Amino acid sequence: MKKWFSAVACASTLLFSSVSLAETSAFNAEQLKQSISQKLGLNVSSARKSEMPGLAEVVTNQGLFYTSYDGKYFIQGKLFSLGAEVSNLTEESLAKVRVDGMVKYEKDMIVFPAKDEKHVVTIFTDITCGYCRKLHNQMDEYNDLGITVRYLAYPRAGVFQGPGQFTQGFEDLRSIWCNEDPNTAMTKAKAGSTVARRICDKPIEDNFNFGRQVGVSGTPAIILANGYMVPGYREPNDLKQLLESL
Repeated sequence: MKKWFSAVACASTLLFSSVSLAETSAFNAEQLKQSISQKLGLNVSSARKSEMPGLAEVVTNQGLFYTSYDGKYFIQGKLFSLGAEVSNLTEESLAKVRVDGMVKYEKDMIVFPAKDEKHVVTIFTDITCGYCRKLHNQMDEYNDLGITVRYLAYPRAGVFQGPGQFTQGFEDLRSIWCNEDPNTAMTKAKAGSTVARRICDKPIEDNFNFGRQVGVSGTPAIILANGYMVPGYREPNDLKQLLESL
């Protein structure tokens, strides 16, 4: 028992010593972004001090990560604050990134508006997803409850299936977004109809990359107006209750 306490005390001393040293390291956002980019090949859009002393938060094209101020240590995971209430600091940061992204791609969304709009949700969708189809089949119910639904594209099979060769999922979603009537094209596709081929300049790949960046791993992925994400399908009344509870 004495040996165990001794080992714990030693480990604790090393941990606090590491944090203390990290706190004394100078934080330089631009240097850190450059260091992570060079070492890992990631495109770092932002770097800032996290709420944990000595730990920096970096937002990249592959998601949100944490590093030491000098960029010598790299952590993938979630950061929680254990105050009076437990807070998911990682989700709070990702929510801000999602809000900014929704503004960026707002003009390219396929929107099914509610006549008496009370809430707006943005959904990453794919036409091959069973629950995406179920959700879309209930679109009138969502709209009647005052919920406007906006779609972003997320081809579940990815963008490329080989060098320079798009996946069928990407091509189908691009065709829907490029259709002269994308809302009708979306409805027909989710009902099982063949997608009429269209090619134009729409940010389908950008939508997919944005989804990966903010933690989307499957569809449907529902993003609320405050940026928080609800993974999976939600029945219309269930979603309404969730939105009204915020």
